[in-house]
Amino acid sequence: MADNHLVSKKHQPKGLEILYEDRDIIVVDKINGLLSMGTDRDKHNSAHFYLNNYVTKGNPRSKERVYIVHRLDRDTSGILVFAKTEKAKMFLQENWSDFKKKYVAVVSGNFNDKEGIIESYLTENKMFKVYSTKNKAIGKFAKTGYRVIKETEKYSLLEIELFTGRKNQIRVHFADMGHPVIGDKVYGNTDKSVKRLALHSCSLTITHPYTQKEMTFETGIPQYFNTLMNLKGNKSQK
Repeated sequence: MADNHLVSKKHQPKGLEILYEDRDIIVVDKINGLLSMGTDRDKHNSAHFYLNNYVTKGNPRSKERVYIVHRLDRDTSGILVFAKTEKAKMFLQENWSDFKKKYVAVVSGNFNDKEGIIESYLTENKMFKVYSTKNKAIGKFAKTGYRVIKETEKYSLLEIELFTGRKNQIRVHFADMGHPVIGDKVYGNTDKSVKRLALHSCSLTITHPYTQKEMTFETGIPQYFNTLMNLKGNKSQK
């Protein structure tokens, strides 16, 4: 059971909807534009900072805190899980590759193959931009699955399964295919009319660090994605 009684309006974390909470974990739905964790430039505008403030109820002497397990890009919205103990953090991170992660995205263009797998080796350049390389010695293996849910003349709405969790993996893989994620100014979609990066973590299945039970957390497709898909007549894929 979630500890719903802990939710206080006064300390409700900014930009986050709490999906589930107990003594070991806290699962949230993050808005786009919010960092998962702070940086040297921006230490306070992050999910991690707001959740620490939430669990301590603003009391700097509190021993309560949250621990980072994984991250989403600032411009990606969706499900984030944080641990509330170091033991829970270690368990989740050690088993992270076994957990099931699904995303939804709106990308440019239409696909000949309405379902498929993308594989490559990813590395970073000196400007910290991720790209695919054929050099296995410097790249890390990345694997992404996709299925077309709906199409318009301009866009495709995809359900994406992340088999590996490399930095910017989804964005690079679909840019490589010539179908960059809508709103992605870094990897090739420069449509200025788009308000945000159309990438959302919609489903996460984990093993609970204490009960060892499988738990799945889900959100719906962001309304803005549906707005993009309804700009023109569409055709659904069954």
